[in-house]
Amino acid sequence: MPLDAPPSAARRTIIAACPHDCPDTCSMLVEVENGRALSVRGNPDHPFTRGGLCVKMNHYEERVHSPERLMYPMRRVGPKGSGQFERMSWEDALTEITTKWKKIIAEHGPEAILPYSYLGTEGILNGLNCGDAFFNKLGATISERTFCDSGSCTGYIMTVGPSAGVDPESFIHSKYIVLWACNTVSTNLHHWHLIKEAQDRGAKVIVIDPVKNRTAKLADWHIPIRPGTDAALALGMMNIIIAEGLTDDDYIAKYTVGYDELKARAAEYPVEKVSQITGIPVADIQKLAREYATSQPSVIRIGVAVERHAGGGQTVRALTCLPALVGAWRKPGGGILQLPVWAFPVKWDALMRPDWIKPGTRVINQWQLGAALTGSMPLTTPVKSLFVYNSNPVVVIPDQDKVLAGLAREDLFTVVSEHFLTDTARYADIVLPATTQLEQFEIMFSWGHFYLTLNQPAIPIQGECVTNTELFRRLAKRMGFDDPQFQRTDEQMAMDAVDWAAPTMQGITMEQLKKTGWVRLNLPTADKYAPHAEGGFLTPSGKCELKSSIAAGGNFVVPLFRQGSNDHQDGTPVDPLPHYIPPRESREANAALAGRYPLNILSPKAHAFLNSGYANMERQLKQAGEQNVVIHPDDAAARGITAGAVVEVFNDRGKFQAVAEVSDEVARGVVMAPMGHWAARSKGGRTVNAVNSVTFADMGRAPTFSDNLVEVRLSQ
Repeated sequence: MPLDAPPSAARRTIIAACPHDCPDTCSMLVEVENGRALSVRGNPDHPFTRGGLCVKMNHYEERVHSPERLMYPMRRVGPKGSGQFERMSWEDALTEITTKWKKIIAEHGPEAILPYSYLGTEGILNGLNCGDAFFNKLGATISERTFCDSGSCTGYIMTVGPSAGVDPESFIHSKYIVLWACNTVSTNLHHWHLIKEAQDRGAKVIVIDPVKNRTAKLADWHIPIRPGTDAALALGMMNIIIAEGLTDDDYIAKYTVGYDELKARAAEYPVEKVSQITGIPVADIQKLAREYATSQPSVIRIGVAVERHAGGGQTVRALTCLPALVGAWRKPGGGILQLPVWAFPVKWDALMRPDWIKPGTRVINQWQLGAALTGSMPLTTPVKSLFVYNSNPVVVIPDQDKVLAGLAREDLFTVVSEHFLTDTARYADIVLPATTQLEQFEIMFSWGHFYLTLNQPAIPIQGECVTNTELFRRLAKRMGFDDPQFQRTDEQMAMDAVDWAAPTMQGITMEQLKKTGWVRLNLPTADKYAPHAEGGFLTPSGKCELKSSIAAGGNFVVPLFRQGSNDHQDGTPVDPLPHYIPPRESREANAALAGRYPLNILSPKAHAFLNSGYANMERQLKQAGEQNVVIHPDDAAARGITAGAVVEVFNDRGKFQAVAEVSDEVARGVVMAPMGHWAARSKGGRTVNAVNSVTFADMGRAPTFSDNLVEVRLSQ
């Protein structure tokens, strides 16, 4: 029951919403004529978008109308990975899929079917959780999604609860802005306008990052730090702030718990020790701590990268404790910003239907796909069918060699729903064509601001593409699921998915959204929003828990990432006080490994791509260039590497080829290879995730992208 497509008409403008996994969730204006999108631009009326889009979304109409776009269901006719397909009907595709699934279920049970998805689209309806109800009803293996922010969310919630934190718009009132592992200009572009406004008013902007990225070049102070040592820096700052009497004792007494224990823990990190760990000079650590404490309101914006090493969860614990020590929460523009998503009253259970999960249903973490498909993970029931949507796992997850080997199995029935023939889709038995944002109804939360956004279809559905919502309606019907869950229209789903009676939704209606396209949640304006000026933290104690009470239950994964029962704790002991955990792959933790592979590789998001999205588009590829690796001049010289040389980056897990870029924007001992390039379009058929590990961080089963050692040599 898809929504009726918009009629072809004379030229008109439609208010839409960017669909991507990005904190900005931009409001867009789509120029349409005769059923075709002519242009897509930022909505100048939106307080956050301010009339601009990013390099990914500029010219989005080229993606929508690309001649390479998948328009019809297709069946594989050549070897897996060859990309050889022939057109088939939807009737035949659905029949083949469901017939094979029923056979697999009869022979192996439903857990032999593994869904795999993430945020190829971020919408509430078609995004992260759109297939969960169907696969829960089916009894399939649960796909645990801990790609990003799961460790961060765990540490954050242990400290302040699911708080929306600082309003991103209130940064204009901040006096001291610390962008910690957050390349705002590349990954949160529209927030930079507000930061720049504060900077122009006299605020000091600090970037803490191992790389002098685009944001660091615009900041007042870039502090290069050794990868994975951020918790040591935060604890060292605490030690200085406490020892020098720079704390807000009144705030601590009224609104925190565990201060005495945290004080003792921070004392274990004298500045000289922290300097040795982080590579930051003593004077700089002292200056940072003193300025942060005395320049109120001060604010910390943490990026996803801060969790991506062995101690990522405890790092976020430490960072989230800092604002309470100095009373930064007292005024608008003070505190910490992690994910404003917690402000949106989305009824995730209504979408996911965890009540349909049978007790004991198997869980496989998405990081372990390669192991699950190749038999290196012991499984009672083998994975016999893989259903991929909203993701391109060949590119976006580690263990690339194993993932490719698993997808090549002839006995694995793989279905991929996609816009293009991606690296993953090339291995599918059946490929299904998905709609783009311009063809579907969608309602959007944001993890970067407080605006709920509606996307209405701007053009008719192209070819025989279907929305994710319609795809699962069709599959449910073929599998004989007659639950009302699968009978609703998209608009009915949107009405069910949002708690319209919640205080933050007071005065907001669907009719209003249809008219304006977006609306700010019912929260105080940015100049008045100070959510924890008088405590009110969403923790068991109601206070900022410097010593966490939740830690007693053991490690856990936030339900947003791990559907199932409400108890996601695994019993692994968690230190209730923040502490520093050395990088897992480092000279400090493994001298022998560091002797063979002395370079710490980082794999941040490419500026022109959205994960692997747009890595097939000519305009974005021209900006991004080939898969490259940035290496410090001293490290390059020691290996006889010059700029433009083709090099091989390798370790025990795998290898990939890249074009060398020699620059002091990375520190000695660090190399950087942006993630997102497609393997089939890269030299040697591999990309950076060939060398990255699937090992989890300390909390939330988060990834460790920044905790991997490699060596680099000239390509043979």
